[in-house]
Amino acid sequence: MSVMIDLAGSKALVTGVSRGIGASIARKLAEAGCDVAGCATRGEDSVEARAFIQSVEELGCRACYLQADLADPAVPERLVARSVEALGGLDILISNAGRNVFKGAAECTESDWEHCMNLDLASHWRLARSAKSALERADHPVILVISSNHAWSTIPGCFPYNVAKAGLAAMVQSLAIEWGPKIRAVGIAPGFIATDANQLWYDRFPDPAAERRRTEKRHPVGRVGTADEVGMLCAYLASPAAGFINGTTICIDGGRSALMQDP
Repeated sequence: MSVMIDLAGSKALVTGVSRGIGASIARKLAEAGCDVAGCATRGEDSVEARAFIQSVEELGCRACYLQADLADPAVPERLVARSVEALGGLDILISNAGRNVFKGAAECTESDWEHCMNLDLASHWRLARSAKSALERADHPVILVISSNHAWSTIPGCFPYNVAKAGLAAMVQSLAIEWGPKIRAVGIAPGFIATDANQLWYDRFPDPAAERRRTEKRHPVGRVGTADEVGMLCAYLASPAAGFINGTTICIDGGRSALMQDP
């Protein structure tokens, strides 16, 4: 299903495009006419890199792929510079890269905490800061930050991931009020989405298929979400049609967070 959103002539940098939500975001932007620079930790000659480039170029848009590990504090500035050089500017930044770090609060080590806060929180700030000057030269610039519904409510064993995601919601607020009115900042908080990472969650249980069915029944819509649904939301939020949406984090979780108790 396509959404009639016009991003023709726009240029975006999307992180974490090798698979899942990031790959779908890039494709939905390209469907709307947006050129896309993408990055992930996979090599520039990898299957994932070639698939990303093909998915954008077959829609008639320009694509470039860059290998980048955003856990390295020195990477964001170089990544933005190379993306701007390749595309000729930057209108949209979608900061998606991250990793599940699920521990118990008591079992979480200093190393676990530092890794999670570095990649799942600080890297998004570094990337936004690095892109600020390029975005300020665009007509309708926007920063979209991919968070999680764990920012508001969580379950046992998901610390410190939930702490980092709560921090992203506060970061989006600060970017919006400090960098506006020129730059908009919006968070997107997906819930259960059908990705490889969520399959790993199901696989932790004795009967993964049964656990998936239980998870689906816990959602008022009766299913989990798709990466394309997140991608379509990003394309809309990146467009001028969403120009009055700013400084907030939008939950896309099929109503899961509306439940006080599981059915």
